[in-house]
Formats: sequence, C-alpha cells, structure tokens
Amino acid sequence: MDFIENLEPLLRTFWYIAIPTSLFFIVQTILTFLGGDAMDGVEADFDSDFSDTEAPFQLFSLRNLVNFLLGFSWTGISFYEYIINDWILIMVSLVVGILFVYLFFIIINQVQKLAEDNTFKMESVINQTAQVYTNIPAHLQGTGKIMISINGSTRELEAMTEGPAIKANTLVLIKEIRNNNLPIVKSI
Repeated sequence: MDFIENLEPLLRTFWYIAIPTSLFFIVQTILTFLGGDAMDGVEADFDSDFSDTEAPFQLFSLRNLVNFLLGFSWTGISFYEYIINDWILIMVSLVVGILFVYLFFIIINQVQKLAEDNTFKMESVINQTAQVYTNIPAHLQGTGKIMISINGSTRELEAMTEGPAIKANTLVLIKEIRNNNLPIVKSI
C-alpha cells in the first residue's frame, strides 16, 4: 500500500474508494452467480414508501451505491493524467458514476421483461375450451370435472352446466366463473 501513500491526495482518494468498492463488487457478483445473492437481504437499502410507483428499481440501494462508486472511482483513476483540472475530473467522474447506475437500471428493466407470470388465475379460463373428464349433471344439479390446459399446464377443475348433462370426453366452452371459483360450461 506504499504506492497509494505516495500519490497526490485526489488520486489517493479515488484509490481508497476503488479498492474496497471493487472487492465488495467482486464478492457480490460471486454470491449472485452462486445463488447466494446475499445483497438483496441486506437492510442497508433506503426504506421509503413508493407505493404509488410500480418501479422494480430502488434508487437508493446498496447495489446502486456500489455501481456509482465503481464508475466514479475508476473514472477518476483512469482520467487523472488526462484531465488536469481537479473539479472537471470530479464532475466527469460523478457523471460516469450516475451513468453506471442508469445502465444498471436499463439492464434490470430488460431482464424483467423476460419474466413470465405463469400464476394460474381462474379468470383466465373464461372463453377457453376444455374437455369433460367426468360427466357433468344437467341444470346446475351437481358438478363434474373438466381438464383444461392454461399456461402450459393441465388443470383438473370441477364444473357445472346450466343446460343438459354433458358426457365425458366432450369439448366444452367455459362461459363464466361463479361463486367458489366454479366454472359454468356449455357444450360446443
């Protein structure tokens, strides 16, 4: 660490920020790829009520602080010899640090677009076709069972009909959902 002690104060400050931030970033990255992702559970994030926004991105977080400090410190170190004015160097470093946070925001938004919600919701079966699995009694006198494929998975649901009885292996259309999430079907 003698080489750092012999540097000018501004460059030494950039190095004092860059070394621990880079080590923390490396550990954070390794834990993320190993599935530990311990940084998401750290309570060092800014806790505020942003309930009116649906943003998946929290501006004041430990991860964003690390991203900002990485951009800030390494820009200062990299351009120290080329930008003579200290204030201009600090401003350029601040802008690059903010750009690192913005870049992370863009990456997170793109990754979240890849997410797919395969949660089964009863409302999603309305106007879908299904196959009767066990006979459905006529005129809401009892329930039978239908098989329906939604979001790549097959579900077995109890169902009723307002019309005549429907035999097994018949295709039906789900007209509506009534109390207790019970599909009402009709023959096709």
